Amino acid sequence: MAQKIFRIAPFEARTLTWWRARKDRMDMNPPYQRRGQLWSTADKAYLVDSILNGFDIPKVYIADFTWGDSALNKKKLPYAVIDGKQRFEAIFDFFEGKIVLNRDFVYRENPSHKLGGLGYPDLQKNHADIAEIFDNYNLSVMSVIAEEEETINELFVRLNRSKSLTGAEVRNAMAGPAPGIIREIAQHDFFKTNIKFAIKRGQDLNTAAKMLIFEYYGTLRETKKRNLDDFVENSSRENNGKLEVAGRRTLDILNDMSSIFLPKDQLLSSSGIVPVYYWLVRNQNQEKYPFLREFLVRFEEERNNNRRLNQEPPESRNIDQNLLDYDTLNRSANDQRSHERRFRILENRFQDHLKQIGR
Repeated sequence: MAQKIFRIAPFEARTLTWWRARKDRMDMNPPYQRRGQLWSTADKAYLVDSILNGFDIPKVYIADFTWGDSALNKKKLPYAVIDGKQRFEAIFDFFEGKIVLNRDFVYRENPSHKLGGLGYPDLQKNHADIAEIFDNYNLSVMSVIAEEEETINELFVRLNRSKSLTGAEVRNAMAGPAPGIIREIAQHDFFKTNIKFAIKRGQDLNTAAKMLIFEYYGTLRETKKRNLDDFVENSSRENNGKLEVAGRRTLDILNDMSSIFLPKDQLLSSSGIVPVYYWLVRNQNQEKYPFLREFLVRFEEERNNNRRLNQEPPESRNIDQNLLDYDTLNRSANDQRSHERRFRILENRFQDHLKQIGR
């Protein structure tokens, strides 16, 4: 069997202006990539500071598809960013006037220039020589030619090994069908519309993986990082048909959840409880759906009241121990026992709620 092509070599020296002109020909979001806009405005401005003051910045790695047709080139673009997305975003944002130099910026070549707070259009108008430094800066770019997605995924993980990648970001770059199915689940309208928790570091991917592992095994499971990593790796070696069925079933339940919860629902402010809500919805008949959200709202009100009562003197307390247990279980949200006990508490109370309203 012929060995698959894999080659890394320095890209021909190109200026930032050259890369800017090809921004629309670069895939900034290939499957393995981290989410964009993770750097703060100050972080981006500091990179521009480094460029203008002649400091070296880390290499950028780009999948180069100009060598020929490739099955990996899903968007049919010449380039895809493997490592360096945040740097490119900072560079393009400065070009487009979206960020300015930090107020404490000092131009080392001539400290008397007061450039803090200025953007690229300001430099072009009043400091053209400094704008040209940015224009003509040669970014160190490595060209990566590969025929297998697994090789690019591994390169991404290796390049980011010393960085604070989340478990979801690492799993997203693993081989096999599971990462693609998890991405598809995380792109469901439920995650775009209903949830209220942040997703910049892959919290949606993490939650989607938990739902999928429940569905794949047909039971509540431990969902710590090592469990999810093992699931993604092992399910790729097992029955792929079973994984695809679990993915479709998960999407079906999310369709139901989208109709139950509100946009940016306060009930979905924490990612830790969402997999339990998923299992609760999954185990109800559809005729009970109209009563689920009202129950959960009342349940949260009861929890809040119970916590306040717990702060009062012992002789005046009327504490619901069941609700205190639920609060405690929320602190270890990825334990199998926590999933099981929280689900059972919600399920039992929901059935009591239905009886109370005559359903």
